[in-house]
Amino acid sequence: MSEQDESKRHEIAAPVWTEEQLKRRRQRNLAVAWTLAGLMLLFFIVTIVKLGGNVANRPF
Repeated sequence: MSEQDESKRHEIAAPVWTEEQLKRRRQRNLAVAWTLAGLMLLFFIVTIVKLGGNVANRPF
């Protein structure tokens, strides 16, 4: 085998995405982003509730 054949053997062709695949990938990305934002909001609210109303009365 020549050196050129050896180097081409390891090449991987780039995928060709259809419009439907791109649309579904965008939808999945949006779903993940909304889920992360919701979890962040949930953790923030739970933290504020657990700290209670006195968190604003503490000295700086």
